[in-house]
Amino acid sequence: MPNYDLIAILGPTASGKTPFAAALADRLDTEIISADSRQIYREMDLGTGKDLADYTINGKTIPYHLIDIAEPGYKYNVFEYQRDFLIAYELIRQKGKKPILCGGTGMYLESVLKGYKLMPVPENKELRASLADKSLEQLTEMLKQYKSLHNSTDVDTVKRAIRALEIEVYYEQHPIEERQFPKFNSLIIGIDIDRELRRSKISRRLRQRLDEGMVEEVKSLIDKGISAEDLIYYGLEYKYLTLYITGQMSYDDMVNGLEIAIHQFAKRQMTWFRGMERRGFTIEWLDAQMPLTEKIEFVMDKLKT
Repeated sequence: MPNYDLIAILGPTASGKTPFAAALADRLDTEIISADSRQIYREMDLGTGKDLADYTINGKTIPYHLIDIAEPGYKYNVFEYQRDFLIAYELIRQKGKKPILCGGTGMYLESVLKGYKLMPVPENKELRASLADKSLEQLTEMLKQYKSLHNSTDVDTVKRAIRALEIEVYYEQHPIEERQFPKFNSLIIGIDIDRELRRSKISRRLRQRLDEGMVEEVKSLIDKGISAEDLIYYGLEYKYLTLYITGQMSYDDMVNGLEIAIHQFAKRQMTWFRGMERRGFTIEWLDAQMPLTEKIEFVMDKLKT
């Protein structure tokens, strides 16, 4: 009988993984650890799709971790995520509960589920200078030469791609066997959403968030002193909205370009998850349209079997 240390729920954007995780956490009387590389930032709510209302079930707020833990403008990294994950994990386990890991950032998920040995990577000024004139396409091709862990789902700006290469080069040159990370026996549930349904949900959610004030959110961050360069670094919504706010893109071009970028991002997420299966992970896939109660019963049966 498997004795799972952790339940992980993954899926692409707009697949409904957070409401499912919250309902499951309510059933199991446990807490959620987020695996989203941008929801860790405070004041970045609409653009990151936090949807904190999803964590309220029947008037009860499900405790969550690793959301709103860093200031906007900061460059949070995977090493920090592993560290913060372990702290949250131990806090939940000390209460006698089984943590639920939920998110769509493939590198964050895999770094803890696989127990990758990582270390903080310092800035390499010489490397950055040598890459300064490269295009995003060229940098992406260079990244493909490396077989270790990098988050291709989130590399959608030149600055992010250079940082990813910086990490790869550092790990290639420095042994990392001395850093230990625990191995978890994890039940991994994937939410599989039909491509056309996913596209319609993404388009609808984008327009809803624009109506709710996503442009104003980014303007507020700029007014508070967060540089346009730092916001563009975060990619997707923050990249396109900043380009619009700074006059580099029309509103219609911003909306159309962002919509296409989110669709492409969701596709890359699924590519990453399928790659996890090739790398030895067992993912139990559930149809996004399966009733919530059936999803929960599936997990409960797995925990008993």
